[in-house]
Amino acid sequence: MTRPSIAEAEIVVLVQDSEWHSLGFDAESLCREAVGSALSAADVHDEKLEISIVLAGDQMVRRLNRDNLGQDRATNVLAFPGDSLGGELPRGAPCLLGDVVLSRSTIAREAKEQGKPVADHVRHLIVHGALHLLGYTHDTEDEARTMESLETSVLALLGVPDPYAAGGPDLGDTA
Repeated sequence: MTRPSIAEAEIVVLVQDSEWHSLGFDAESLCREAVGSALSAADVHDEKLEISIVLAGDQMVRRLNRDNLGQDRATNVLAFPGDSLGGELPRGAPCLLGDVVLSRSTIAREAKEQGKPVADHVRHLIVHGALHLLGYTHDTEDEARTMESLETSVLALLGVPDPYAAGGPDLGDTA
């Protein structure tokens, strides 16, 4: 059997907040590149995949965070898993990994506070969210080390400095 390439992964980017276009970079292309790199680094080649990235604002993220996690606040990233890799799917159907939702306002504010380019922070949060959809967690120290190591490897390939070198960022919530 021929293993699908990452190019067969469908990466859907939905822009819900038009202010994403004002950040000075092509957010949609950046998302596709970051997700593709995360999938490749996690060695995911065995299924047709679909992942959605939602570029939202604080209001939408706050509502999703409140309704799904019981936290009435905006955050930088939320990940909502879909199908599990290796699960039973109808013939030819893609594995719907889930959705990664990002808040432009929160991310831009955090990037400014942390003295890093917004694009680098977005790349990190996309990679982080995609890894959550693939089943990676940071619930224990060992899991956190594994996930952070994979994140920093992917980010290095994307030209992004290690975000954990200075104590680590707050990476939001996952549902």
